[in-house]
Amino acid sequence: MASSDEIPGVMPGEGPTAGKPMTVGSQMLDKGTQMLQSLKPVKQMQQHVCTFGLYSHDMNRQIETHHFVTRLSQDFLQCAVYDSDDSNARLIGVEYIVSDKIFANLSPDEQKLWHSHGYEIKSGIWLNPRVPEMLQKTELRNLAKTYGKFWCTWQVDRGDVLPLGAPALMMSPQGVNLGMVKEELLQKRNKKYKVSSEDLIKSRVDIEEPELINKNADYWKNAGKGFAIDIEESDMKRNAPFP
Repeated sequence: MASSDEIPGVMPGEGPTAGKPMTVGSQMLDKGTQMLQSLKPVKQMQQHVCTFGLYSHDMNRQIETHHFVTRLSQDFLQCAVYDSDDSNARLIGVEYIVSDKIFANLSPDEQKLWHSHGYEIKSGIWLNPRVPEMLQKTELRNLAKTYGKFWCTWQVDRGDVLPLGAPALMMSPQGVNLGMVKEELLQKRNKKYKVSSEDLIKSRVDIEEPELINKNADYWKNAGKGFAIDIEESDMKRNAPFP
């Protein structure tokens, strides 16, 4: 199955997610294990970012995304991506973010899978909900020079109640033609968090954009082509038997 726009058939269960509602027993089990286990990786998530993702193979398909960010080093961030910031949010993908220094050392073919963040930051599309702009200004300056690779594993906008098929590569918003975020999506997000795109743009006018965005990033802008993933049957690799 390709990462396509094809709408899936009949799904098990009702509502946005397959399966029955959680029982009281399951809820009690979760509460108990939460008190006993460390959950260290989850507790390292220190930022919530709300932005938008565009499907590489069909950039007319655009979704609001919520990234919960862990910093592994000054040059590398990893994000668990959800479809909302509600308690019942669905985990729909993962994004990795690297500095321009790391990106420059990737192979050209690898670079084509990544997108830039400069426009996303400067235009106010990238938002840390409920965090004052002055608090995050230093972080935004650094992020404007980064690159991200985002794989969507659950195409909720297609109506899927399960993560189906191959993952889809996502692109970031850009200030040209297909990269523009639909106005209705942006206004809905801004209304939810009580922000103004115009105010965000003004507050970020002093953030410097990268002097040169690598031409292999945002590959669609130069090539007019995106990427879609197919799943195909393959012979299994078999290791030689142990002596």
